[in-house]
Amino acid sequence: MEPTVNANEVSRISTGTTVKGEIISSNDIRIDGTFEGKVFSKGKVVVGANAQITGDIVCTNVDFSGKIKGNFYVKDTLALKGSAVVDGDLHTRRLQVDLDAKFNGICKMISETEFDKIVGEVAPEFRPPVRPAAPVAPVAPGAPMK
Repeated sequence: MEPTVNANEVSRISTGTTVKGEIISSNDIRIDGTFEGKVFSKGKVVVGANAQITGDIVCTNVDFSGKIKGNFYVKDTLALKGSAVVDGDLHTRRLQVDLDAKFNGICKMISETEFDKIVGEVAPEFRPPVRPAAPVAPVAPGAPMK
């Protein structure tokens, strides 16, 4: 059973709306309009059948039904649904493609570690924080090492 998502925690670009720029979100995103730029979500991205996207999508999971000229970087599952059209490369751990969906590009199956490395290259501000190493106590000169 999927966890329930509060509708107020989903960012949405509605039909008839055009947005240009960059979206960075910890929450889920739904796009039904036109978007130009990059989408970064630590949650799920859902793209409706009438959506038009130019740019890359970086996220944990995506259900994609629209049209895109750009690349996907997906930590877990990328689902191309209905008559989705993708002109770009797919980098994902899992891929689900409906019979009428199309993509023109290269598909590379990646691990979570590879995802984190790729995200660090394409979106350094979105990569997981690095935990600092535990401090090491100084050793006095001539003191025995433990």
